Amino acid sequence: MSQAHSNLHRSAWADWWEGTRRTDIWWTLAWFDIVLRYRRSMLGPFWLTLSMGLMIGGMGPLYSSLFGTELSKFFPFLALGIIFWGFFSSMVSDSCNAFIASANYLKQGYFPISLFVWRSMSRNLIVFAHQIVLYIPVAIWAGISLKSSVLLVIPAFILLLINAHALGLLLGLICTRFRDVAQIVTSVMQMAMFLTPVFWLPESLPGRAKYILWNPLAQMLDLLRAPLMGNVSPMYNWYGILGWTAFCVAAAALLFAKYRRRVVYWL
Repeated sequence: MSQAHSNLHRSAWADWWEGTRRTDIWWTLAWFDIVLRYRRSMLGPFWLTLSMGLMIGGMGPLYSSLFGTELSKFFPFLALGIIFWGFFSSMVSDSCNAFIASANYLKQGYFPISLFVWRSMSRNLIVFAHQIVLYIPVAIWAGISLKSSVLLVIPAFILLLINAHALGLLLGLICTRFRDVAQIVTSVMQMAMFLTPVFWLPESLPGRAKYILWNPLAQMLDLLRAPLMGNVSPMYNWYGILGWTAFCVAAAALLFAKYRRRVVYWL
């Protein structure tokens, strides 16, 4: 039996693990994606850092005045909101095209499709690493004193990565089969940005609108942002994200097991 034939008849778990363990492939592909994107550029991905820094610096004083909030309190809140939301948004949009953008590889030979989800995630992690450094001068200027609760950002970030990978498989499969879904997801993410406390403070909501904070993006953002501001996110956010994670993983596992072999025929 040929290697390609045997690979196609692996179990879903073995197929997923084969793509996951090949860090040498998906990390190299992600790195070259960044290199090629910013080829002949003097600052490379730091252009993203610069542009985001200018946006945070311009919006901070303006929105602080609009909401009547002290700048030293609002500035780090806004900075983390914009940085993490940019990470969420790019991760979701890239998930929709994870397999479509890798069509050349998938058509030429056998590759576990999970490999290309890891590639997409790694590319966004590299960009995120260039942007999160903006928070350091903001935190120093605002005089934020971090407590031991800052360690909660580690399990929160792990949950984020688990969700990103599950959504990568889920949206990647659906958007490869139904190309219009990517446009729907983009529109939903644009709307969700205004329903998530990225630019506005949760305490500014009237009591009857608090249900907006139940959306998974708002809960995930609070789990990541609160520890970095010296606070602790409420337990209901942890319960909500754990439930959402279980749902995403179950849905992704079901679709992956059933349709992973059809991806190459949908490209």
